[in-house]
Amino acid sequence: MSSATAPRSSLARELLDLLASMRFAIALLSVICIASVIGTVLRQSEPMGNYVNQFGPFWAEVFGRFNLYTVYSAPWFLVILAFLVLSTSLCVLRNTPKILADLKNYKEGVREQSLQAHHHKAIGELPSNPQLALVEVGSALTQLGWKARVQQREHGTMIAARRGASNKLGYIAAHSAIVLILVGGVLDGNAMVKLAMWVQGKQIYTGAGFVSDIKPEHRLSVANPSFRGNVSVPEKQRQGIAVLSLPSGVVLQDLPFDIELQKFSVEYYPTGMPKSFASDIVIHDGGTTRQATVKVNEPVIHKGLAIYQSSFEDGGSRLQLSAVPLNSAGTPVKIDGRVGTRMAFGDQSLELDGLRVINVENLAGDNANASGADVRKVDLGDRLNQHLGSGAKSRTDKTLRNVGPSFSYKLRDASGQAREFNNYMLPVELDGQKLFLAGVRDTPAETFRYLRMPADENGELTGWLRLRQALADPAQRDAAAQRYASAATPPNQPQLTPQLKVTAQRALTLFSGAAAKPGDEVKGGLPALSQFIEREVPEAERQRVSEVLLRILNGSLFELHQLAREHAGQPRVATDAATQAFMTQAVLSLSDSLYYPSPALLQLQNFDQVQASVFQVARAPGQKLVYLGALLLVLGVFAMLYVKERRLWVWIAPSTDTACSQVRMAMSSTRESPDNATVFAQLKAAVLKEHA
Repeated sequence: MSSATAPRSSLARELLDLLASMRFAIALLSVICIASVIGTVLRQSEPMGNYVNQFGPFWAEVFGRFNLYTVYSAPWFLVILAFLVLSTSLCVLRNTPKILADLKNYKEGVREQSLQAHHHKAIGELPSNPQLALVEVGSALTQLGWKARVQQREHGTMIAARRGASNKLGYIAAHSAIVLILVGGVLDGNAMVKLAMWVQGKQIYTGAGFVSDIKPEHRLSVANPSFRGNVSVPEKQRQGIAVLSLPSGVVLQDLPFDIELQKFSVEYYPTGMPKSFASDIVIHDGGTTRQATVKVNEPVIHKGLAIYQSSFEDGGSRLQLSAVPLNSAGTPVKIDGRVGTRMAFGDQSLELDGLRVINVENLAGDNANASGADVRKVDLGDRLNQHLGSGAKSRTDKTLRNVGPSFSYKLRDASGQAREFNNYMLPVELDGQKLFLAGVRDTPAETFRYLRMPADENGELTGWLRLRQALADPAQRDAAAQRYASAATPPNQPQLTPQLKVTAQRALTLFSGAAAKPGDEVKGGLPALSQFIEREVPEAERQRVSEVLLRILNGSLFELHQLAREHAGQPRVATDAATQAFMTQAVLSLSDSLYYPSPALLQLQNFDQVQASVFQVARAPGQKLVYLGALLLVLGVFAMLYVKERRLWVWIAPSTDTACSQVRMAMSSTRESPDNATVFAQLKAAVLKEHA
C-alpha cells in the first residue's frame, strides 16, 4: 500500500514543483508574449476575405485553424493564460510564508567568527564599556535607518540589523500583480461572455438584419456579470439592448435600464472634421430617471455600468431619392425611405444603410492624365485613391474639403447576395472638372469603385443621363451616325458618306452594347471596340484603325449629345474647351456605366437628418483588479530594482582594557554594487567613530 502510494505522491510533488517553478512561468509568459506580438502585427477580427487576399487560400485557412485572427480569445491562449495564473499563484503561495518568516528573522544567531568571511568587514575598539557601547551603537544604527535586534551571549553581545526589507515584499507585490492583471483581463474579455452564453444556453447570431428581428436565443440576460457592447440610440428615442461583437458573429445583451438620447451635439473643425461630440441622455431605470451628459473620455457610471461616448451615426434619416433608369428613357421614380429600412426594388430589395452629411476628403489635385473609374473590378486607381481614399497614402500635399452629403445602400437579390453602393449628392471637383461619383463594391472587404459622371453646364447630371439614354436608343444612334457622316464627309468626296455612316453605326452599336449577347463578358464600351479590332483587324493595322475608330466614335457621340439636347428642347452646345472636357469624361463614364451592376442610378434629392449616438456600455468587474494589479506591479518592480536588502552584524565584546570594548562588524547585501562600499564606510564612521 505504501509502495503504491509513494510513486503517486512523488509524481504529484514533481508536477506541483513544475507548476510552481519560475522557469515554467517564464516559459508560459514567453509564449504569451509571442502570441501578443502576433495579435498586434496581424489585424484581428477582419473579414475572412481580407486574409485570403493577404496570405492566399492555403495559409489563410491554416492561420484560421490556429485562431490567429482572434488570438486573445483563442482557446489555446486562454489555456496558457490559465496555467500562467496557476503557476504564478503557486509561486506566491509557496514563497510568501518563507518571505514573511524571513522578515521577522534578523539572523542574530550567527557566530561571531563567521563575520570574518564577509566581504565588507571591520574591527576596532570603542572607549566605552560593553553596556555603554551597546547603547551608542544602537543609537547610531537607528539614526541611519536600520532596525536592529540584540542577542546577549556569554562572551559578548550580537547586534543584528537590517534595512530594505521591502525588497522581498516587492517580489510578492509584483507576482500578485501579474495574477490580478491576468484574472482581471479574463473577467473583462470575451471568455466571460462565452461562459454566460454556455450557462444560459444562448447562440451567436451570424445573420444580418435589424436588432428587432433577432430571436431571444441570441440575447443574454441582465445578470451577465461581464460584457462590453455598443448601443445605438437615435435622437428622441430610447434603447435598452447592447450588441456584443464576437469573432464569428454577434450576441445581444439586455441592459437593466434604457438610454434615451435627448440631444446630440457635434462641433467641427474648419475643414469639416469632427472636433468634439457629446450626448444629453436620460437613463430610465424602472420608475426613476436620471439626466446626464456623456462626452468623449467622460463616461457616465450608473449602478456599476459605464456608459462611454463611442461614436455617432445615422439614426433613421428620411431620404428622398430618385431612381433614374440608365438603359432607357423611362421616367425617374421617386422613392421616400428611412435609413435602416428595406423595401422592394424591382426583383431585388433595397436596404438604405446610411447618410453622411459631411464628407471631408483630400482634393489635392495633380496633372496626371487619368481615365476615370472603371467599375469592372478596377478601383479608382492611385490618383482617385489619393482624392477620395481617406486611408490611402498620397504623394501630394493634402487639401481637405467638405464635398457634401452622401448616402449608402444595398441591393439584395433573391438568393440573399448583396451589393453595396455609395453615391454622392453633389458633384465633386477633381482636376478642375465637376463629377458625380457613384460607388459600388461587391463585398465589405473591397474598397468602393466609383463611376465618375461629368456634370453639365448647369452643374447637374441631367446632360450625362440624357446622353446615356440616347445611346441605348437605336433610332437616335442611327440619326447621330447620319449627322456625323454628313458633317465629316469632304465636300469633294460625297461618295464617302454612306461608308462613314456604316462605320459610325457600327462603332455606336458596339459601344452601346447592343451587339453583345447574353452571357458575354464584354458587354460594350471601349472594351467592345478593342475586342472588335483584335478579332477583325490585322495586327499591323490595329494602331491606325484604333485611332480612326476612336475619332469616329467621339464625333458620333458628340452628334448624339447634340441630338439628345434638341429632343429635350435644349440649345446646341459650342465646341469649346468645356464641352470637350465634358465629352472626354462622358465617353469614359458611358463605357464604364455599361458594367454598372444596376439598371438604375439612385440620386439623393433631399433629406431630413436624424442623428444617432453610439454608446459603449461596459460592466467590467475586472477593471478594479487590473488597476490594483498595475499599482502593485509598479510598487513591486520599484522595490525589487531600487530597494536593496542589507544586513549588518555588530559583535561587542569586552576588551583587555575593562574601560573599552572590542567591536567587530560585517555587512551583506542581496546584490553587490559599488554603493555598498560607501554605505559600509558610513557605518564604520558611525559605529567605530572612524573613517574607513
